[in-house]
Amino acid sequence: MMGSDPSSTNVEVKVHPRRDTPARRPLPSPENPPAVDDHNFSLFRRWFPWLVPTFVVANIVVFIVTMYINNCPKHSFTGSSSCVASFLGRFSFQPLKENPLLGPSSSTLGKMGALEVDKVVHKHQVWRLFSCIWLHGGVVHVFANMLSLVFIGIRLEQEFGFVRIGFLYVISGFGGSLLSALFIPEGISVGASGALFGLLGGMLSELLINWTIYANKLAALLTLIVIVVINLAVGILPHVDNFAHIGGFFSGFLLGFIFLIRPQFKWVSSRHRRRNSSFGHSGPSVRYKHKPYQYVLWVISFVLLIAGLATGLVLLLRSVNLNDHCSWCHYLSCVPTSKWSCKAQQFYCESTQTGNQLNITCLSNGKSNIFPLSNATSTDAQQQICSQLCNS
Repeated sequence: MMGSDPSSTNVEVKVHPRRDTPARRPLPSPENPPAVDDHNFSLFRRWFPWLVPTFVVANIVVFIVTMYINNCPKHSFTGSSSCVASFLGRFSFQPLKENPLLGPSSSTLGKMGALEVDKVVHKHQVWRLFSCIWLHGGVVHVFANMLSLVFIGIRLEQEFGFVRIGFLYVISGFGGSLLSALFIPEGISVGASGALFGLLGGMLSELLINWTIYANKLAALLTLIVIVVINLAVGILPHVDNFAHIGGFFSGFLLGFIFLIRPQFKWVSSRHRRRNSSFGHSGPSVRYKHKPYQYVLWVISFVLLIAGLATGLVLLLRSVNLNDHCSWCHYLSCVPTSKWSCKAQQFYCESTQTGNQLNITCLSNGKSNIFPLSNATSTDAQQQICSQLCNS
């Protein structure tokens, strides 16, 4: 056992700092910058989505107006009894054999601004390349497209804001209409599918150009590619304008590199630390807002987009049919099988005028009917009558 010496003296020593040398607080080392409270920190701004819901409402309103103008009971040459859902009155739909999507006639869609290449080229109605993306062929068509727009568009608007997503949507729709007109010069085309595929293309390019800020990026990339491939594969069915899908997708893909570029993560986080640090040290600063590959992709995409849209518009106004220069491209829109044909169905009728009446006979099935001449004066009206007779 150890004992203590009672004769030893306990001495207490106190050291006071000199008055001219203030006590200093130790500084954090550069290797360990002060932690930042990120509890309420969002890396990028979140936007309130209002433009995409407005687009949805606008499309539905335009469809309702189209059905009001269509007025099947009054304009149907086979009588109001042939209209679908006749209890809706003037909002009732065309016969299913004429329009299986529960919608208006093709002549009504033409009046409302559907894409008709002949009118774009010879009557200089270029505005139809934009107006057609707000029209739809029927209830089924508008419901499917608006549902897709809600699921895809709202998330993108929350992430990037209404300005960039609005331009992405409209320009992609124009690109889809342009490619469709260059490959399908006959008939009419309507629908927002090209613009919707543009949003998908924008999502893909946004993932690629902002690759460094995402976790699980490979899984997200593969999932998105599968979704795009499946939707494009559906386009090889007949009566689906896959060229509008393809044109919209590639337009949106290039636009994504232009509009949806993000600053690199280190630049954003260093700015946040500098703004919130109370120690005067915020870690190593990042000089450039974007990475070099982001600048390269931006420039390349901008040049390709402007060149592609300008070239396509010039070719269209010169009545160029790209099928004459690409013998296999028509398979991108429809692949013929034993179950269906990709050729547009042609109807031929014979008409005979008797007084104020017009007797029209379908040459394919022999059916005929008599119509007041006042209701069948225009070529479009006679074509509609012929289509109804041959489909009945």
